[in-house]
Amino acid sequence: MAALEKRSRSEWQELDKEHHLHPFTDHKDLHRKKSRIITRAEGVYIYDADGNKILDGMSGLWCVNAGYGRDEIVDAAAAQMRELPYYNNFFQCAHPPSIELANMLQEVSQPQFNRVFFSGSGSESNDTIVRMVRRYWDLLGQPERHTIISRKNAYHGSTVAAASLGGMKPMHEQGGLPIPGIVHVEQPYWFGSDRTLPPDEFGLAAARSLENKIQELGAHTVAAFIGEPIQGAGGVIIPPDTYWPEVQRICDEYGILLISDEVITGFGRLGEWFGADYFGTKPDLMPFAKGVTSGYLPLGGVLVADRVAEVLIDRGGEFFHGYTYSGHPAACAVAIENLRILKREKLIERVKNDIGPYLQKGWQKLGEHPLVGETRMVGLMGALEIVKDKETLERYDEKQGVGTICRDFLVNNGLVMRAVGDTIVVAPPFILSHEEADELLDKAWKCLDLTQQALSS
Repeated sequence: MAALEKRSRSEWQELDKEHHLHPFTDHKDLHRKKSRIITRAEGVYIYDADGNKILDGMSGLWCVNAGYGRDEIVDAAAAQMRELPYYNNFFQCAHPPSIELANMLQEVSQPQFNRVFFSGSGSESNDTIVRMVRRYWDLLGQPERHTIISRKNAYHGSTVAAASLGGMKPMHEQGGLPIPGIVHVEQPYWFGSDRTLPPDEFGLAAARSLENKIQELGAHTVAAFIGEPIQGAGGVIIPPDTYWPEVQRICDEYGILLISDEVITGFGRLGEWFGADYFGTKPDLMPFAKGVTSGYLPLGGVLVADRVAEVLIDRGGEFFHGYTYSGHPAACAVAIENLRILKREKLIERVKNDIGPYLQKGWQKLGEHPLVGETRMVGLMGALEIVKDKETLERYDEKQGVGTICRDFLVNNGLVMRAVGDTIVVAPPFILSHEEADELLDKAWKCLDLTQQALSS
């Protein structure tokens, strides 16, 4: 029996308009254009209600790492739902899927991580971070260590605490954010700076804005620093090589916790299990979500280093925090199978040694286009910067919405990429073939041409 009524595209669009409030959406604009109705997916492609085949260059929302149409993941969910569709992990209860997944996660993470706290999303994971970090310092008798330092233009989720951790002004302007005890320092965005410093010096300067803030606030008041290894929603901002080693030194020197937000970079996106592995940091906490299930079911969590976990366990009593769906059995079963696929098919190694380098080489060639001022990519996570003047790297006036113009050309020509201002970002599934990579690159160049023509007319 079909779960859904059979409807036409226009019927779905009308119902959507009348009843559905979308995330991160200008609804007046949406209702004018009408929603694109996505009906099915296979491999690296999605299909809309008109039958258009679209290469998903964003893996959904940075999450469908293993690709669409994985029957083994679907079968794992179905089998678990038949056996135990739901039970909670409250009240001294547990179930095999959450226990097994916790064990698997410690096996693929750095040695200091032996425990995990489950949530339902990246936003919930970062809300958990705020509670956990502050509880840790309370238990150590240092409640004045309350402030968490993040970065401008960071994205850590959209719930109240997670959006406060993020450094995006438009989000803060809606709802009186950030909440108290969260402050922001400079991001390591060399291209977005005045570029008077060479990248290595700029990386050190950006890292030292953290040290300056710690000294300004007083180290005895600072609890933690949180950062995405590569800022994702901020525009795939890849820090200079000098940045993360200096951040690690600062956190160590001042005794504050280091939080590596792995919601996007975790589970192979950079060609390593975690972004912390790629950059060589040793974090104390790692929130995750997205790629842990390849997006097939919602699941998130926080990997907790022994330094933190042992204090919470030995001194803490009851930790008054959790979610109805923390460690949902079907979601955990999906994650287990997804991790098995990553291992069995060596998909992370493929990102590092095969499809990653192949796409990076072609992505770099896009830098020859007259509209492109810079290209950058690590693993399967990249960006290109659209500029008005290739020599001076002058940007277009943001009111022109050039990135949005390009994005619309892309999707209308069968390729999903995302616009962050005038930065176009990409993060395809790990199963992308060389031929599909060529298709992605060809369509990207074509749509840059179309954008240039539109700007000249």
